[in-house]
Parts: sequence; C-alpha cells; structure tokens
Amino acid sequence: MAVESNIVSYAQVAADARTAADSGDRIASIALSLVLLPLATPVSDAKVLTGRQKPLTEIAFIFAEITSRDGHRGVGFGYSKRAGGPGLFAHAKELAPNLIGEDPSDIQRLFTKLLWAGASMGRSGMTTQAIAPFDVALWDLKARRANLPLAKLLGAQRDSVRCYNTSGGYLHTPLDQVLKNVTISRDSGIGGIKLKVGQPDGATDLKRVAAVRELLGPDFPLMVDANQQWDRPTAQRMGRRLEPFELVWIEEPLDAYDFEGHAALAASLDTPIATGEMLTSFGEHAQLIMTNGSDFIQPDAPRVGGITPFLQIMALADFKGRMLAPHFAMEIHLHLAAAYAHEPWLEHFEWLGPLFNEQLQLKDGRMWVSDRPGLGFSLSEQARRWTADTASFGIQS
Repeated sequence: MAVESNIVSYAQVAADARTAADSGDRIASIALSLVLLPLATPVSDAKVLTGRQKPLTEIAFIFAEITSRDGHRGVGFGYSKRAGGPGLFAHAKELAPNLIGEDPSDIQRLFTKLLWAGASMGRSGMTTQAIAPFDVALWDLKARRANLPLAKLLGAQRDSVRCYNTSGGYLHTPLDQVLKNVTISRDSGIGGIKLKVGQPDGATDLKRVAAVRELLGPDFPLMVDANQQWDRPTAQRMGRRLEPFELVWIEEPLDAYDFEGHAALAASLDTPIATGEMLTSFGEHAQLIMTNGSDFIQPDAPRVGGITPFLQIMALADFKGRMLAPHFAMEIHLHLAAAYAHEPWLEHFEWLGPLFNEQLQLKDGRMWVSDRPGLGFSLSEQARRWTADTASFGIQS
C-alpha cells in the first residue's frame, strides 16, 4: 500500500507541475528601423586608394527592439558600410515574423531557426548579418531581465578592456593632422593607436608609421591596418620593414579569405598578424583559427550573426590560444571582450555616440563596463531623426 501511495502522490505532483515550456515568456512585438548615420568627413582606407571602394560617407544600421509578453525589452543592431543597408533591412523584415510567440530565452534555438529561414541564400553574408539585430536584442533582453550588465551575465573575466583608437589615422588624413589626432587620443586616455597603411608607395606608409612611433615613444601600443590590399610578396616585404617599430599587430595584410597566406605570414614574422573582421559566420572563423591564420582574431558580432555565434568563435579561439580584438561596434564588443579568457583589445570609434542616450567610459587606456543592465544603451532622439524606414510585427505596446 505504501508503494501505491507514493505512486499516486508523484502522479499528482506531475499533474500540478508546470514545465518550462508552459511557463516561459513570449516575444510579443518587434520594431525594426533602418537608421542612416552620416559621417562628418568622408573616410578613405587602402580599399579606396586601389579604386575598389568609394569613400565611406554614412553607415546603415538595422535596429531591432524586442518586447516580451511579460514586459521585458531588448535592443540590438547590425550595420553595413557603403552598401547593403536596404538589403539587410529587407531580409530582417522577412525574418522577424518567425520570432513572434517564441520564448526569448531560447536564444540558440532561435538563432538556428532564423538561420534556416534564410538558408536558401547561404549561411553567411547577408543571411547571417540580418540575424544579428535580433540575436543581440535577445541577449540584451536576457541580461536586462536578470538586472545585470551583459558582461556579468556571460561571466566577466574583467571589468575593463584595453582600448585603441582607429578613427584618427585614416589614409585621407594628412600626416600633420594624424599626429595631432594621435596626441588628442592619447591625452583623452586611449590605450593604443592604429594607423591605416596600404599606400601605393610603401615608403609613404613607413614614413607615417615612423612619425607616429616617434611621437608615441617606443613603448606605447601601436598597430597598423592594410585593409586587405597587399599581395603575398608585398605583405612579406612590408612586414619585414615594419618589424623595427615593435607593432602590436599588422592587420589584414592579405585578402580576408587567404587563410593559408595569413598563416604563412604569421609564421614568418615576429610581429603578430590580426584579421577576421570581414568574415561572416562561425564556419569562416573556424577555418581561420584552425589554419593558424592569425595571432589575433577580429570577429564582428553584427557581421557573424550576433552574440550567439560570437561566443562559439570565442570558445574555439580560447581553445587554440588566440588573442582577441573585436572589430568596430564597441557598444556590443566591450561586454564580449570582458568575458574572454585572455586579455583582449577593444576598438574605439566615436562615430556611434550620437545613436545612443548613454556613453561608455574611457579611462587609463581602458574602456569600462558600466553597471547598466544589458548592453546599457537606449536609442537617442537623433537616431530616430536619422531613421529612413521602419517596420512593426506582433502586438505593439
């Protein structure tokens, strides 16, 4: 009789219990917006000097604002430079209905669902980049619901990250202005300087690097970026000539998909090689990492599809002992870099500042994680004024 009594009681408990599927929150609405951020000055790197691209004059952002049935909210974004913004927005509109009614906690499953929704176009490129605003927004929502900064939700290794500046050293900027920009950046508390290279005449690059190194002194962190515009022989020669400047890294010396070329260069030079910003999936980054194609990996969460695949890339990179320096979008990457096992670098761009009501804190060469929940940002009225298109899904509150 005792056994039968236990069976009855367990059955009653099972009947009364609610499963996670029964009790989970649900995505109620999604607001999408296409925001065009103008740049004060057109920007040129080596891709412009080779005639492959036009100067950068604006950046297209796709924002996703997700609201759940229980009143939780999250904001995420993706972006495109020079081309692709309207295309990203159009594909994001195709994807959004797939999320309505889903549990916002099931982020990995939802990433896979969205990936397969657009898989006929492939599983990289625009397909994954259009997923990023949703994936980032879901992680933001999850951290806000927990009342934690995203870095703390992920398990922070540190509360601040070394930070270097790129925007003052573009090729369109005369050397005297570059030197002024370097001084301003250093005095403002930046921890490193990155200088664009890839001039048709390599001697011009070397002159600019030498002048910046002299200004900074021998120990201040200095990086260079060729934006994929060297071939293998040129990269080898320039790499050797740059060795005396004790650079933190040489970035994108070769085409982004020349994994073997990057690996050979990394093996032959003392200066570390950094690349990966143009890759748009976990699979592509896995190829780079497994072929020993760089010392520093530079994934970009909006380009690879969001935070979910970025965490996969981090795990593989950690296993293979790679250093991390995420590309652009410091508003997202600060949290991810803070959670990486090895001391990373963060790329500083002030361009995105007007899009948000809140700003990050730079001090003593490092960017600090704020105590605001989630990513810690809300869209500004200026971002609303720069909005070129919108779309809504579900029941708007």
